[in-house]
Amino acid sequence: MNFLIPFLILITVVVFIHEYGHYYFAKKFGVGITDFSIGFGKEIFGWYDKSGTRWKICWIPLGGYVKFFGDRNVFSQSEQQNLINKYEEKDRQKLFILKPLYQRSIIVAAGPLANFALAILIFFLINMFVGKDITQALISEVRKDSPAFEAGLKKNDKIISIDSHVVESINEVSMFINTSTSEKIEFKVLRNNQEISILVKPELVDGNDSFGNSVKKRMVGIKLSPLNSEFQRKPLGPTEAIYYSIKEVWFVTTTSLKYIGGIMKGSADSSQLGGPIRIAKITGQVAEYGLIPFLSVMSYISISLGLINLFPIPMLDGGHLMFYFFEKILGKPLSQKTQEGFFRIGLFLLISLMFFATFNDLREIGLF
Repeated sequence: MNFLIPFLILITVVVFIHEYGHYYFAKKFGVGITDFSIGFGKEIFGWYDKSGTRWKICWIPLGGYVKFFGDRNVFSQSEQQNLINKYEEKDRQKLFILKPLYQRSIIVAAGPLANFALAILIFFLINMFVGKDITQALISEVRKDSPAFEAGLKKNDKIISIDSHVVESINEVSMFINTSTSEKIEFKVLRNNQEISILVKPELVDGNDSFGNSVKKRMVGIKLSPLNSEFQRKPLGPTEAIYYSIKEVWFVTTTSLKYIGGIMKGSADSSQLGGPIRIAKITGQVAEYGLIPFLSVMSYISISLGLINLFPIPMLDGGHLMFYFFEKILGKPLSQKTQEGFFRIGLFLLISLMFFATFNDLREIGLF
């Protein structure tokens, strides 16, 4: 229960924000909405609002959906006309399929974009009211015969950047090292008031994260200590807070894309790809440390959900956007046969991804 309750809170908020993005712009453009569901399967409870939308919570919490009035796939002009003929003029105005292509595209894209907006908002509030870590990254020890030692890093070097990412706090060093996809990591350090560039080839070792979970780590063999053994946080003004919030979301997004690209090329560690079980475990562990770490994890999960949904895979929002792109180019929707072929491919990819991620989760907890 210590893991389940925080996980359910996190996934409910993230999914609600995603679906509300669709809902908000659908309402704005006059699309009728029959259902707003958090979860799948049998309804636990729900209610109707004044516009006739059924808001409901269902048993399987791993997702949600917004169902539009008259919602069904139509692939040809005749099918579309048959659907239109079923409704009176006032109801036709509520049909999603009759909305301009740009409005349909905005409605579909609004879900993932709402997830990115949620992450930016969370980071913004943390930067404003808790503060941003500005502790200098100073090397206090270099392990003998380590990659850092062989490359020439030394005690008292101040780390300025890693792979062109400016290091603004001590906590960013480990993150930049472990998210790097380069064979050799470029460190820029300040030594005796001179800027020096050093390439370090990290070692990939089995280790544990701060919660005791098994992970693969890229190690270079340095130890960092804050100046005067004090960590420093600085509350930011609104402009700085929004800047660093957007910067953080951009970094997580680009790093995730590089990692996925690395998996596809076979150069990244695919064992770190997790699914709902791992997310639930980490959420529960982080929640024990307080609200701020919990909100931070929520923002990362929100970014991941938004990013994955933008992939051009049928059944995801990105798949619909891909179809709209073809519709714009061709001047008409793709044929039923073509779309069904794409959907089969998309279903296979999604099931394969879910199976692989779940296998990793079960292996981590010792069931394989």
